[in-house]
Amino acid sequence: MADRLLTVAEAGEMLGTGERFVRRLIAERRIRYVKLGRPVRIPESAVAEYVDARTVEPVRRTRARYGKAA
Repeated sequence: MADRLLTVAEAGEMLGTGERFVRRLIAERRIRYVKLGRPVRIPESAVAEYVDARTVEPVRRTRARYGKAA
């Protein structure tokens, strides 16, 4: 089944940004897109891949014990 093709405005809404940011991603070839003549559409999966690729997982560290007697 084919992905739903999003407009630039819809992709911006999904990312929580404006159209300008999405257009910059397209211009810099940082996100997949489909060119339909002049209009541009972004596959829904491309937005999900973009988010997944830039998601930073939290680091779990053990806390050092301070004031410990030797």
